[in-house]
Amino acid sequence: MEREIDCWLTDMDGVLVHEHKAVPGAAELLDQWRAQGKRFLVLTNNSIYTPRDLSARLARSGIDVPEDQLWTSALATATFLKDQAPGGSAFVIGEAGITTAMHEAGFVMTDTSPDFVILGETRSYSFEAITRAIRLIDAGARFIVTNPDVTGPSPEGPLPATGAVAALITSATKREPYVVGKPNPMMFRSAMNKLGAHSERTGMIGDRMDTDVVAGIEAGLHTILVLSGIATRADIERFPFRPREVLDSVADLLD
Repeated sequence: MEREIDCWLTDMDGVLVHEHKAVPGAAELLDQWRAQGKRFLVLTNNSIYTPRDLSARLARSGIDVPEDQLWTSALATATFLKDQAPGGSAFVIGEAGITTAMHEAGFVMTDTSPDFVILGETRSYSFEAITRAIRLIDAGARFIVTNPDVTGPSPEGPLPATGAVAALITSATKREPYVVGKPNPMMFRSAMNKLGAHSERTGMIGDRMDTDVVAGIEAGLHTILVLSGIATRADIERFPFRPREVLDSVADLLD
């Protein structure tokens, strides 16, 4: 590796855990970073869970990540909106991840003339809430989406996710949302701000070309694609950009 990396951003699903089990070498890599004094954050585009929930879920998989070392699209969204409109109001569709983050950012939750309509990930999108969102956007609320993923995994097969519901709302309102999560490089930039990191000395590990790698390149990071999740070697050829390194898994980063 030609540049010294002193901070790391790593995706969670497909990189550290796969189907609720720790990827071999993942726990050891985090221990290695701690021993070397490297700062790191674990990132996820999923806005359902709070950092506390995610920390507990990772612990059950055998991976120790305290909640202050987790960075979600919900936290990135709340940080962005706190900067844009401190003390603002929002109508939020989503679970504890986004509602808690917005509360902690000082926002008022309301369905009466909010500044923003925020669409996050949820297991059950209510037709009533979507209808309310459409009417509020039509009335002038700004439309924000936590992450663009159009489907999510389930044991029975793919589920429609935030990006798919956002497309429905856009179709009804003719208003495109601002999307905060990957592949928006803002997700990585806000994570680096939290770490006090500089892009020149920050590495990013992900398992997807279309979100992790492209956002990492745009944020100026040292990008590593691991093949323990979604991407395969054949996938890399389909994109007009390349990660800096391709590894089988995070185990390849152990000394």
